[in-house]
Amino acid sequence: MANVFFTADNHFGHANVIRFQNRPFASVDEMDEAMVAKWNSKVKACDRVYVIGDLLYRSQNAPDILRRLKGKKHLIVGNHDGSWMRQVDLSDYFESVDKYLEVSDGLHGLLLCHYPLLCWPHEKRTYMVHGHIHDDTSFDFWPMIAKRDRLLNAGADINGYEPVTFDELVENNRRFKAAHTDCQPHAYPCVKE
Repeated sequence: MANVFFTADNHFGHANVIRFQNRPFASVDEMDEAMVAKWNSKVKACDRVYVIGDLLYRSQNAPDILRRLKGKKHLIVGNHDGSWMRQVDLSDYFESVDKYLEVSDGLHGLLLCHYPLLCWPHEKRTYMVHGHIHDDTSFDFWPMIAKRDRLLNAGADINGYEPVTFDELVENNRRFKAAHTDCQPHAYPCVKE
């Protein structure tokens, strides 16, 4: 049976992301190889992988990385995807390419967009899965994100630099939000007692 995975903000090929995000890699080559290995240790050829933006950035070997990543990949375009997308025939590597996508993993309704949305269709019974912010909690809208348990960050920086299942995504976001806010995430605004 095929599994469904989510990831975002991998930034394969982007040397500066190591410094910007304090990633535990000495070089871009080390980062790329570690993330390809982690990806392929979890994802099988028949699995679906939703890449929610910024898969590569300034990569000199986009075709090589794309060819090596297992799974049936679906790209949600992020703000750093434009340049590498012009270097390849996207249909060779992706089942679909969208800016915004409403899907189901078989159990949950999901809205996928690179940018975090604070409101989305059917938000009380579906989930919004995003990227873009990495693990940055300095945005003025972070407290609103932290309060919503149906708003999930698929970013590699909070998900162990690997694609994750829905359950792993929920748990990683719960832990990250709890560690970076003074109240537990839930569906509605935080009420302090």
